[in-house]
Amino acid sequence: MAAYIGRRLRKGAATTAVAALAVAALSASQAPGATVDDQGRRTASDSQPTSEVTTDDSASATGNSPYYTDLPPLHSPNPSPSPTQSSAIGTPVSRGEAEAGIPATVLDAYKKAEAALGTAKPGCNLPWQLLAAIGKVESGQARGGRVDANGTTTSPILGPQLDGNGFALIKDTDNGAYDGNSSYDSAVGPMQFIPSTWAWAGRDGNGDGKKDPNNVYDAALAAGHYLCRFGWDLSTQADLDRAILSYNNSTEYLNLVLSWLEYYRKGIHEVPDGTGTLPAGRSDGNSGASPTPSPDTTTPRPAPNKPGTTTPGTSTPAPAKPGKPTVPTPTPVPTPTPTDTVDHLEDAGTAKLTAMAGDAFTKKISTRAETSDGKAVGKVRIRFTVVGDTDTTFTGGESVATVVTGSTGVAVAPALKAGEKTGDFTVRAIVVGRTVTGVDYTATVTARAADTLARTGTTALTCVAGGEFADQVEVRATYDGALADNVAATATLVTSADDATVNTKGPYFKDADGKTVRTLTGLETDANGLLKLPKLYADDTVGTFLLRITTTGGATLTVELTVTAAPTPTESAGPAAPTESAGPSASASPSA
Repeated sequence: MAAYIGRRLRKGAATTAVAALAVAALSASQAPGATVDDQGRRTASDSQPTSEVTTDDSASATGNSPYYTDLPPLHSPNPSPSPTQSSAIGTPVSRGEAEAGIPATVLDAYKKAEAALGTAKPGCNLPWQLLAAIGKVESGQARGGRVDANGTTTSPILGPQLDGNGFALIKDTDNGAYDGNSSYDSAVGPMQFIPSTWAWAGRDGNGDGKKDPNNVYDAALAAGHYLCRFGWDLSTQADLDRAILSYNNSTEYLNLVLSWLEYYRKGIHEVPDGTGTLPAGRSDGNSGASPTPSPDTTTPRPAPNKPGTTTPGTSTPAPAKPGKPTVPTPTPVPTPTPTDTVDHLEDAGTAKLTAMAGDAFTKKISTRAETSDGKAVGKVRIRFTVVGDTDTTFTGGESVATVVTGSTGVAVAPALKAGEKTGDFTVRAIVVGRTVTGVDYTATVTARAADTLARTGTTALTCVAGGEFADQVEVRATYDGALADNVAATATLVTSADDATVNTKGPYFKDADGKTVRTLTGLETDANGLLKLPKLYADDTVGTFLLRITTTGGATLTVELTVTAAPTPTESAGPAAPTESAGPSASASPSA
């Protein structure tokens, strides 16, 4: 039977109280961003649960299962002079450099997940040390790195079944597919996801085409995306706290994870797989990280006495006198949860869902949970899932969102953010933990569009025949008065205002090979809604011509182009006619 590797027991047990005090004591000294007390240690006064975190156990990644309470050394990852720790402040752990060792494959999974989130969600600022801190608390770094070459644990890591007996009550949601239990759910894998969370948060971190919660690469990447929801920036203390509490809604858990995070930030080293330190104590009072449960111990029975003798200090009990028959105590009928009373879901007035590619949907989906007689049911988890061939997600980049109904029975899904793929898709609403018919909502992503085009300049566009236009045509596209970026456009030199066929003479563009073209397709406005066309040329035809630009959405602009005749060369004057010279002067007659 797989080991119970898990998390939080609801408060009440004495061992849990001791562990909580221990966590608070150490966290006060090591939580980042904490204040300093008069002993030089920091307090975690700023690390408290926030109102954004629901107390619904199944709303967390782990179902608020029990977790390991081992504390990091009080100092940086250097050998400690003291091999022991006072029993008054928590679970004893091995000290010094051993605690700073992280198994090689597990460490590689954390760092790869950090790199992936750095690309997918750069604003989240996820540090791999946070994954390591959670992995330490959840499973002792996959039980000291007991994984194969692909990062899959050598045997499944399962938390206790969440049957409400000292733990949260989460009935089966996966028919035992992940945890082998078709009655109740258990947290699974090195990052301890409950099946209902893994169903939407699971990721393929090692590229093998599978999403396996017992694979450390898959689990680490899934944990990274889970912690980076809702636009959280983990470089800020408030969002860091929210993210950790969403993983397991416990102040003690928060402080413990923050302590390991701070410890790992001071330095770690890589150790071979399977040689990492194993946790020693859990928040539910169990201990050890053995891959199999400890065998049951049998209490020795006293040896039977010989006939006629009695054990010193004892006497033979007298036979019981007959009395009134014992009335059996009736088995209490469990009180139904709000989820148990849901009969169906109804649309709660959702408007038409349409958005252009890349834009946020302005309308949100509203779903109402009702009983069989139409009464509203509050405190019910509704899961909204984006279905279909689309890259549209909820705000924050997730395709699944879970919302708890309010007193009116209504759950409002987060806003949808349209991707680049156009067309229809579906958002499906279901009740978590109960099989009732869901509600499907159709949403549509349309191509980005413009409704107005205008030139950015006013200079007349003229050219002499056989030349090139001095100015390029530039236009600005808008939609409802706002700049329309990334809108597809076409430019065509048309025959006339009433004839949109391509002109066969007059101005033209050149393609990459220098050939004449009079239609340009595949154009797109830039981030500022601007579109600048290539240079225009003119053939030897003079006159007025029309360039028509159209966009998706119907915006149209017709630009006038003028081609004038080339100047006639000035005729050069012929050679000057020679001036006729006068004949020789008549000489005087000789005198007689």
